[in-house]
Amino acid sequence: MAFIGNSLPRRCGIATFTTDLQQAVAASRPDLDTSIVAMTNPGHDYDYPAIVRFQVRDDVIEDYIEAAHHLNAGQIDVVSLQHEFGIFGGADGAYIMAMLSRLTMPIVTTLHTILAKPSASQRDVFERVIRISSKVIVMAKKGRDLLMSVYRVPSEKIEIIPHGIPDYPFTEPDRAKERLGFAGRPVILTFGLLSPNKGIEVMIDAMPSILKSNPDAVYVVLGATHPNLIARDGEAYRASLTRRAADLGLGDHVVFSNRFVNQPTLLDYISMCDVYVTPYLNEAQMTSGTLSYSFGLGKAIVSTPYWHAQELLADGRGVLVGFGDAVALGQQVAGLLSDDGRRRAMRAQAWLVSRSMTWERTADRFLEVLRAPAARVMEMPEIRTEYFLSMCDDTGLFQHAVHSVPDRNHGYCVDDNARALILAGVLNHQNEHPLTEARTACLAGFVHHAWNPATRRFRNFMSFDRRWLEQSGSEDSHGRTLWALGECSRADINPSRRRWAAALFAEALPAVAVFTSPRAWAFSLLGLDAYLADGRDDIAAETLRSVLADRLMARLSATATDDWVWFESGLAYDNARLSQALIVTGVASGGRSYVEAGLKSLRWLAALQTAPAGYFRPVGTGGFGETRRKPRLFDQQPVEATATIAACAAAWRADGDVTWKRRIDQAFAWFLGDNDLGVALVDQETGSCRDGLHPDRANENRGGESVVCYLLAVAEIRRIAELVIDRHPVTIDPGILSCKTAFAVQPSRGLIVASTLSEPASAVFTS
Repeated sequence: MAFIGNSLPRRCGIATFTTDLQQAVAASRPDLDTSIVAMTNPGHDYDYPAIVRFQVRDDVIEDYIEAAHHLNAGQIDVVSLQHEFGIFGGADGAYIMAMLSRLTMPIVTTLHTILAKPSASQRDVFERVIRISSKVIVMAKKGRDLLMSVYRVPSEKIEIIPHGIPDYPFTEPDRAKERLGFAGRPVILTFGLLSPNKGIEVMIDAMPSILKSNPDAVYVVLGATHPNLIARDGEAYRASLTRRAADLGLGDHVVFSNRFVNQPTLLDYISMCDVYVTPYLNEAQMTSGTLSYSFGLGKAIVSTPYWHAQELLADGRGVLVGFGDAVALGQQVAGLLSDDGRRRAMRAQAWLVSRSMTWERTADRFLEVLRAPAARVMEMPEIRTEYFLSMCDDTGLFQHAVHSVPDRNHGYCVDDNARALILAGVLNHQNEHPLTEARTACLAGFVHHAWNPATRRFRNFMSFDRRWLEQSGSEDSHGRTLWALGECSRADINPSRRRWAAALFAEALPAVAVFTSPRAWAFSLLGLDAYLADGRDDIAAETLRSVLADRLMARLSATATDDWVWFESGLAYDNARLSQALIVTGVASGGRSYVEAGLKSLRWLAALQTAPAGYFRPVGTGGFGETRRKPRLFDQQPVEATATIAACAAAWRADGDVTWKRRIDQAFAWFLGDNDLGVALVDQETGSCRDGLHPDRANENRGGESVVCYLLAVAEIRRIAELVIDRHPVTIDPGILSCKTAFAVQPSRGLIVASTLSEPASAVFTS
């Protein structure tokens, strides 16, 4: 596990936090190898301990890139990033993306500052960090609220873990006062790096009123001046505070200790104080380590109502006063110093509540979150057809929706009804809930009615009043309909409908011989794979399968180069189906060259459709047809994710490389929100699916194509899960692959590999 952030001996709160967190995790899990990647500010050279294994100069972008290579080569399982705008280089810390986008392991980010009103640049950087993170951690509920309301982060991605604190006993301040030279005096304390936003001058202004009732009181300001302030203004701010105290005649009642202390010394100072004060001037303080430490040591606290203080000190655990209100601050501090019983009760309550915040407990909670991405197992999704059924009427499946309301204005198309007929066959699998006979018959009826005997082609578009809008549809829609018929001829539970599908398939197949569309060839090959799977004796179909596969091979050979391994000079929709068609054809026919070409092209496409951060990024419609260009980002559509899942599943079954399984998980995670916008496209309760991703939002319309694509993807994920060997017996239905299949277990690769037999076979395996 690697921690990215500032690190001691650099003097800042993030450095202290990163170091404390790493040490707490290491103490909790001695078997775990932990390290720190430390951010180093310009002009400084720190004597880092050995736990810091890499330094990044925050203004040198090449260091960020090199750090990513270092982490990837080090076989790190998970990274814990500390995000604060001021510690990374580039505009608003943008350089950190040069590292994060290259990392191959999950990233869990702790957000130390969350802006309610970010600039455009701040929002851009912040949202990119969030998108690339598997989880984000905040230290207060306000942080979660802001992430959800301002940045649209889903709640399930957010974890709340309070700032850690030392596990320190509840003690009286007298002995510490003696050690530090303040015996017998009421002590008020503020500690932390000195800067104008801390409001020290307000507390100095409050001291004269406090001294009226507590004439021996002393206000101790512990901490060095912030290094950034030193670099800009030197010690001018500290000097102004000293003059202010002198002008008020406070003498030794205000003591400045200009040093950055180690933890034992810091705990001694906190122990000696009677009242701890954080008079910060800005509400937008998401977390305060100084507040957490003082609260954890059981101190009576008076604070201004910045966000963290509002939560931590609620319900009488401390006292809140208005920003910049020296009068109220003085009254409350004086009141606590004068009331031993109230002060002690407040102290006891703070100490008891803070026991859940100790670094030991905090480390355990961090480990739970950090462990989850590294070993996460996707929860098996359910197939929910409620929304799909709401998009159907007694004619078929509607093309489009207005949000989730079927849009009758656009009617129907055979493309979507063919996809739905494929889904009907998939749902006939033994572990799923099939569609009703009436619904499947309706879908088949639409496909049958789409056939135009006069043109020997399928029509595609139909208006709501059941008028065909064309005599022949596109080559692609014809090929897709053949695919649906092939699947129906194999998988439908109704023998009569299987015979119908096979007959119409055979009648419509010859038209493909003159097609020029590679996708039409691919869809037809997928239909042929299903149509011929049961050993059907159809020489014409076998011959055309070879012809179409050879055409794809010729296109790949003619177009591919070293850096463009594809069948066309541009990319469009349903791309992965071309590779899938060659793979399944090669597996079924024994044509190894088909399989190798399919695998090679799919590897290239899968790499192209993987964002630097590792999530799935499908070809956007904005780049359809552009010649030999990297895909445009938007608009991204579900059809690409579904095609990729199916193609990678075919590849996995063909060669057993577990990389395909990871590709499948990545593509499916795109539906669930692991995408460029971090937005889930699906409602898993109903099975609805948005039509895609725009640059700034999801497309809220939930049309027929999208819902069927999502349900087909879910079905594929569920079928794949049945083939994964776990520590339990796994029953393999030969019908999943073919009726003549033997299975061999390869434990080292976690796979079941299929091979063809002369007779049907079935088996039960126990790993």
